[in-house]
Amino acid sequence: MIRKKVKLAYITNDSSRKATYNKRNKGLMKKMSELSTLCGINACAIMYSPYESQLEVWPSPIGSQQVLSKFKMILEMEHRKNMVNQESFLSQRTVKFQL
Repeated sequence: MIRKKVKLAYITNDSSRKATYNKRNKGLMKKMSELSTLCGINACAIMYSPYESQLEVWPSPIGSQQVLSKFKMILEMEHRKNMVNQESFLSQRTVKFQL
């Protein structure tokens, strides 16, 4: 069965919006699990929900803390190499465009 393209727009119906959020959240967590298993990597997801007071953490709060602590322990130079601000991104793109 062919699915039609979904138009991205705010869902005004509260119950429909909550159901869609739950379905997509479940799908995202499944994809995180698959990515972690198939690629053999450590991954974590932190979701803030407008419907629940507690945030949702995948795989677990302890597992997420381990992944985040590994991320923080990366040397500052290597950390900055992968992360750019808007100004440096635009300058890199300008240089790339000129070549």
